[in-house]
Amino acid sequence: MSRTAYVAERIKDDVANGVIKPGELIKQTVIAKRYGVSATPVREALRLLESDGVITYSAHRGASVRELKPETAGDLYRLRAAAEAVAAQIAVERMTPAGLQKVRSRHERLKLALEKGGATPAELSVMNREFHFAIYEMSSPIIVQHLDILWSRFTPGTTVWRDQEDAAELQKEHDLILAAVEAKDAAAAAALTAAHIEHAAQIRERHPETRAAGTDDRQVFPPDPR
Repeated sequence: MSRTAYVAERIKDDVANGVIKPGELIKQTVIAKRYGVSATPVREALRLLESDGVITYSAHRGASVRELKPETAGDLYRLRAAAEAVAAQIAVERMTPAGLQKVRSRHERLKLALEKGGATPAELSVMNREFHFAIYEMSSPIIVQHLDILWSRFTPGTTVWRDQEDAAELQKEHDLILAAVEAKDAAAAAALTAAHIEHAAQIRERHPETRAAGTDDRQVFPPDPR
């Protein structure tokens, strides 16, 4: 991997994990020091990410994670619903025992986090991503690459996993998706995945705070008192 590609991947990971938040200024010197590289690959990586739509660049302000307008978010969810349905269908058709075990493991991790409480919305968001991509990874690298770009537009700081009731409903949908994967029902997995993404879009539309840049990571799931 070239240094430019390395920096681009690190920035996307930091965006996906909520380390870099929407609207936050990305300082090239800080990034270079954090990743242990010179300024050149950082500049090149930022250009690549700008072309992918992950960040926006202004000559006066510099680079920052692109903030989503409601209409843009809606468009991205529609794209995700279609693309992820295809990914889920192909993934089920190509699922291996090892792949299925990974999907189960990621599902169980999120389930336990919800049951125990104490996890932040951002942490739940990351676990949600891990569950979905454990499935999609069984499709093809080019599909995963495409989905990675779509998912990079949404950050844990603006996640739909902020409300306990919403999270419980989303996890029930995960249960159904997993059951379809285990049953090797590719068509059902595709339909359930599309419906799940559409539900997430509805949650985001109902809760304006999920669309705000720089929203806090307050803990909305109380810790288990035991």
